[in-house]
Amino acid sequence: MLPKLLFISILVSFILSTHSYNTQCLHHQKTLLLQLRNELILEFEPSDSTKLVRWNERDECCKWPGVECDAAGYVVSLQLDNESIISGGIADSSSLFRLMHLQKLNLAYNYFNNTPIPKGIHNLTYLTHLNLSNAYFGGQVPAEISSLRRLVSLDLSHDYVSVKLEMVVQNLTGLRELYLDDSNVTSSHHESRKRSHIISSYLPNLTTLSLVDCGLSGTLAKSFGQLHSLSILRLDFNDLSTELPDLFANFPSLTTLSLFNCSLKGSIPPTFANLTNLINLDLSYNFFTGALSSTLFEGLSNLVYLDLQRNSFSGNIPHSLLALPSLSELVLRHNQFNGTLQLENFRSLANLTRLDLSHNRLSVDVGNLNSTSYGSLQLKELRLASCNLSHFPNFIKPLDMEFVDLSDNRIGGEIPSWIWGTQLWYLDLSYNLLTDLQKPYHIPASLVYLYLHSNKLKGELHLPIPPASQLSYLSVANNRLSGSISTSLCSDTRIAVLDLSGNRLSSSIPPCLLENVVSYLDLSQNNISGSIPDNFPMDCQLGYLDLNNNALEGKIPKSLERCERLKFMNVGNNNITDSFPCMLSSSRWLLLVKKWK
Repeated sequence: MLPKLLFISILVSFILSTHSYNTQCLHHQKTLLLQLRNELILEFEPSDSTKLVRWNERDECCKWPGVECDAAGYVVSLQLDNESIISGGIADSSSLFRLMHLQKLNLAYNYFNNTPIPKGIHNLTYLTHLNLSNAYFGGQVPAEISSLRRLVSLDLSHDYVSVKLEMVVQNLTGLRELYLDDSNVTSSHHESRKRSHIISSYLPNLTTLSLVDCGLSGTLAKSFGQLHSLSILRLDFNDLSTELPDLFANFPSLTTLSLFNCSLKGSIPPTFANLTNLINLDLSYNFFTGALSSTLFEGLSNLVYLDLQRNSFSGNIPHSLLALPSLSELVLRHNQFNGTLQLENFRSLANLTRLDLSHNRLSVDVGNLNSTSYGSLQLKELRLASCNLSHFPNFIKPLDMEFVDLSDNRIGGEIPSWIWGTQLWYLDLSYNLLTDLQKPYHIPASLVYLYLHSNKLKGELHLPIPPASQLSYLSVANNRLSGSISTSLCSDTRIAVLDLSGNRLSSSIPPCLLENVVSYLDLSQNNISGSIPDNFPMDCQLGYLDLNNNALEGKIPKSLERCERLKFMNVGNNNITDSFPCMLSSSRWLLLVKKWK
C-alpha cells in the first residue's frame, strides 16, 4: 500500500507542477493588461521601464515581469513597483479595476503627481495586499478602501494622503499589516490616545504597525496594549512626550520596536526584560536618563540591533549587554556612560559588525591584544570618538574595516599603514596628536571620506590617490604640513570638499586643483604665493572658496564668473590689487565677499 500511495503522491505533484508551469492567462486578461499599459501616463521614455517595456502581444502574459496568474489563468498579482516612470493614467474606469481576481497590487515607488487614489479600487474585492507607498498619491484616502474586507496588508506610507482613521479601518478587521508612515492621520478625536484606541479596537489581529511621523502626540491609550499579536511596531518621529509605558511589555511576540525621536523620557522600565523575542530595538534621540539595569538585557538573547544613541543614559555599560550572542550592531554614542571599559569585554560578540561608543564619558582601554585574542570577530564599523584612547586598537588590523572613527582622542605617533585596508570608505582620525603616516601605505580606491585635520602632521603632503578613486571629502586642516600642494590631488575623480587650511603650504595653486574640486575649497592660512589660476571649469559648481591669509597677488580670474553657485568667497589678507569683480555682482547666490588689500 505504501509504494502505491507514494506513486500517487509523486504523480499528483508532477501534474500540479506541470499545470502551474504551463499556465496561460486568459485572452481577456491579457487584453486588460495591454489596455492598462496603453492607459498609463509615462514620465519618461518606455525604455526606462524594467517591466512594462517587456509586455508584448507575442509572449505569454503570465510570464511578463510583475505579473502572476493562478492555475485558471486569471491575473492574481500585479507588481508594478519601482517603475518610477508611471505618473498617471489610473482613473476610476481604468482597465486595472477590471482585473477582478487581483489579490496583490503594488504600485509603490512611482510618481502619480499628487492625484487621488482612484475610487474604482473598490472593485478589487479579492485584494489581500495593497501597496501604494512612495507613489506620490495625494488628497483624501477614499472610503472605498474600507470595502476591501479581505485586505491583510495595507501600505499608504510616504505619500501625500490624508487618512481618516475610522473610515479607512472600520471594516478591515482582518488586517495584519498597516503602514501609514508620513501620512496625515486624522480622526474624529484629535488626541493620539484616541487614535491608538481606534487601531486597537478595529484591528485586533495586527502583527505589523508602522506610524512613523504621523503627528501622534501625548500618551498612547491603555487599550493599545491589547495588540498582543504585534511583532513589528514603529512610532518614530512622533511627540509622545511621556515615560516609556509598561504596556509594551504586553507584546510578547515583538521582534522590532522603533521609537526613534519620540520625546520619551525617564528610564527603561524593567518589564522590557520580558520582550524576549526582540531582534531590533531603537530608542535613539530621546530624553532617557539614569543607569541601565544590570539585568535588563539578560533575557534578550535574540537581540541583533540596539540603538540607544542621543540620550542621557549614565553609569556603567551593563555586562548583560556585552553578553548578547546574536548582537550585530550596538550604538551607544552621545550619552553619559562613564567609567573605564575594557574593549576585550566585546570578544564574546562574534557576530558584532558595528560598534559605536563615541562621545560618552568613557575611557576605553583597547589593550594590546592581537586579532587572535578576539576570535572570529566580524567587525566592519568601529566608532570610538572621544573615548580617551592613547593608541590605535591593533586588534582591527586584519579585519579589513569599512568605517573607522577614532577622532578626538590622544593618539600620537604615526598613522599605521595597516589602517587603510582594502574596503575602507570612511576614516576619521582628526583631533589627535598624530605626526606622520607610516610608509609604505596605499589609500584604497574605496575611500570616500578622509579626515586628518587638527593633528601635528608635518613635512610635505603626499597622498597617493589611486586611479578610479572614490575620494570626495578630504581635510588635513590645522596641521604643520609644508611644501607645495601636490598635484596628486588632481586625480581622475573630482573631490567635492578639500580643506588644506591652517598649514604651512607654500608655492602656487596648481591650476588643475580648481578644475578638480567641486563644491568646497579652503586653502586659507598658508603661505601660498603667485596668482589665482584662471582655470575655473565651465561647469563650475563651487559654493565655497576661502583663500584668506596667504601671499597671493594679481587679479581675480575672469573664469570665476562660471561659478554661479558661489555663496562664500574670502581672498582677504593677500596682496591682490584688483577691484570688486563686476562679473560676480549679478550672482544671486553670493552672500559674502571679504575685502582684500
